[in-house]
Amino acid sequence: MSSQHAQHRLAAYSTPLILSAILLAFVAFVVILGDKALARTAAETLVRVTLVVGLWIFVGNSGVISFGHAGYMAIGAYCSAWLTLKPQSKALFLPDLPPWLMDAQWPVLPAAIASGLLAALVALLSGAAILRLSGIAASIATFAFLAIVNTVYSNWEGVTGATSSVVGLTRYVDHWVALAWAVAAIVAANLYANSASGLALRATREDEVAAKASGIDMYRHRLWSLVISAFFTGISGALLGHSIGVLNPDSFYLGITFISLAMLVVGGIGSLSGAVIGVLLLSLLIELLVRAERGITIGATQFALPSGSQEILIGVAMIFVLILRPAGLTGGREFKLRLTLPRIPLSQEPTSTN
Repeated sequence: MSSQHAQHRLAAYSTPLILSAILLAFVAFVVILGDKALARTAAETLVRVTLVVGLWIFVGNSGVISFGHAGYMAIGAYCSAWLTLKPQSKALFLPDLPPWLMDAQWPVLPAAIASGLLAALVALLSGAAILRLSGIAASIATFAFLAIVNTVYSNWEGVTGATSSVVGLTRYVDHWVALAWAVAAIVAANLYANSASGLALRATREDEVAAKASGIDMYRHRLWSLVISAFFTGISGALLGHSIGVLNPDSFYLGITFISLAMLVVGGIGSLSGAVIGVLLLSLLIELLVRAERGITIGATQFALPSGSQEILIGVAMIFVLILRPAGLTGGREFKLRLTLPRIPLSQEPTSTN
């Protein structure tokens, strides 16, 4: 029995190795092609992996659909801007920042970690109230949180620039940096999912009443998962800002909310592997549709999709996936290595000799 348990544990911990290898192969393929536009697309895709894996830490384990994670993403993105922008740029775009923040100019790595920590702190405070609700009520409350964050950041002109774009962020996030953070998010998500808290939280997802009757503190485990989830979501916001070099509150509202949930649902909300595969496949589909809207030349014929086709076709793809594969493309299963440990023979009792 202990040998089987060890095999299951080792197989579970092989999932991040497989997913990391898939992402590494993806980046290697992009590097071999040598296309700069494709390299930027790869970086954005890997930032989405960090975002969706962060979202999965909460949604996938708790079963509560969250519409508010784009809010944590915005908090992380603007925190990184406050810490890394040059003082001259902050004086121009963000004149109401406090003096200690106006003069701050942190290295990018500590700024990214601080952005995740600020998002996690906000998640701790907001989740303390939101997670006392359950089911659809909790989901609606997360959407209300997103609306509050968007309203504040869209009107706090001296601190966030309001609806004007904040420009001048260092564009240090390439496909290698994004890959490192995506792998870190995958490892952390896997460790949490296989921890005592993660297993207890998934028990509440399957049967809330039975889990409570077994003494599981659902509120505490949900709050803990939300804090970890918001940390990586906040970092993904910082990465996105330093990938495109521009911040605007509308970049962290309904569009990114629905596309991240679509990626999670298409891949399979019940597994970490589904979260990663959903991002890769939908990102590929988005890139193909964007290029098709710009126009594709086939022989002597110029073919272009009507503007706005991208959103429509992604919606159609989601409908087909939900009809044909309600549990997502991975069916809620993880990618695992089949590991076989040597069996330890049971000790035999000594036989008496006459």
